[in-house]
Amino acid sequence: MAAIENKKRERKKAMKEKEVTLVEEQGHVLTLDYRLEDKPPIALAIILGFQNIITAFGGIVAVPLIIAGFAGLGVADSAYLVSAALFCSGLVSIIQSRGIFKKPVRIGSGYPTIMGTDFGFVSPAYTIIAPVSAGGMGGGMAGYFGASILGAIMEIVLSYFVKPLLKFFPPVVTGTVITLIGVTLMPVAFDWVGGGYGAADYGSLENVLIAFLVFFIAVILNRYGKGLLSNAAILIAMVVGYVVCIPLGKVDFQAVAQAPWFEFPQLFRYGVDFNPKFVIPFLAGYFVTVIETVGVVQSIGNMCQNKATEEDIANGVRADGFGSMISPIFGSGPVATFSQNAGLIPLTKNASRHVAIIAGVLLMGISLFPKLATVVSIMPPAVLGGAGILMFGTVASAGIQSLSEVKFTTRNLLIIAAGIGIGLGVTMRPEIVAGLPEIPKAVFSSGISAGTVFAFLLNIILREEKTTQA
Repeated sequence: MAAIENKKRERKKAMKEKEVTLVEEQGHVLTLDYRLEDKPPIALAIILGFQNIITAFGGIVAVPLIIAGFAGLGVADSAYLVSAALFCSGLVSIIQSRGIFKKPVRIGSGYPTIMGTDFGFVSPAYTIIAPVSAGGMGGGMAGYFGASILGAIMEIVLSYFVKPLLKFFPPVVTGTVITLIGVTLMPVAFDWVGGGYGAADYGSLENVLIAFLVFFIAVILNRYGKGLLSNAAILIAMVVGYVVCIPLGKVDFQAVAQAPWFEFPQLFRYGVDFNPKFVIPFLAGYFVTVIETVGVVQSIGNMCQNKATEEDIANGVRADGFGSMISPIFGSGPVATFSQNAGLIPLTKNASRHVAIIAGVLLMGISLFPKLATVVSIMPPAVLGGAGILMFGTVASAGIQSLSEVKFTTRNLLIIAAGIGIGLGVTMRPEIVAGLPEIPKAVFSSGISAGTVFAFLLNIILREEKTTQA
């Protein structure tokens, strides 16, 4: 017992030293109510954990619904894919937030993180699943899951090469990436504000007013609320928005009535095909995931006022790969570290990994009760939009804060301009990469990855200016 207590004290001391170092480097901006190792009261932890789930829920369930459409699956199978995605997101969130195993096979960054199915794999998934007659490879769901597992092994291998790569990610690059994470997600938030892309009432005054009701409630509570009102500002605002939408006819509970009460995940429900040719479209996606995860883990570390070490980042990338390798066993696709939840940390003043672990447990629990999952999944997009503006804007602000520490030489300005300019350009005009070959198209189809790649390359190519002494 004494040895265990000593290890706990040493760990807390190391965490405190990292916090002090980060404050010295960046300046103390935000007072956190709960730091990385803290454990909020269980009732508050559950509320904060559920708040993490609400903000990530749309991203987690959207991908399996799209995949189900590709594969021509019916309602029951589509619902199963959603439940499997929730289960795997919860499981891998726990692994990423808590960490498992010891060096050199440590998995998980140890930062409060929500994991989820990744949009970056949607396009290559179509290529694998679709029949040859539709321009695909005809691998079906079995080919999709086999490619996910094989590609994940590559990401795990790449995690051991993250440390030497990090010297190519100085603050000018990481600040650019963190800024991009926030600003490139903003179009998603405003699509939600409008009512969801393609909605019949897209951009209606009603949707916009609902979104900004949520936005202003969250701002006021976060700024002037005390205790729970401040910590759970996003969740409270979204609940108010949800309730307001019910009498307006924007919430359809028919889907809840049709959903089953209880369902266990099944192993290899759709089979698995390890044909090496199916993994080719996924290779670029996994490489991009490595690059993005480096930026996201650094961003979350900064938000937690606990600077991420090279080892933390490598462990985080390894958790992405490990999660993507085990998720297909239960019927879900590749997972990635969700960036949107980073914005919750400064807004809720909560950086406790304990809360993220509880969120993971709740996600796994919700996955077993499809009716409960459906109640959350039918939330009107405008409600998510009001919260999304704040969360994504907070992430972008953290990137700008990081860039404020960078010396604005001509070289650094070129790196920042190229990274943000190209990232925003691809985000606003994604069709620009439609004519590229499959692998480059996968790399540059995301504004985050496109901007990151250019910032990364320019940091290598452009020489530092020589400073002259008077």
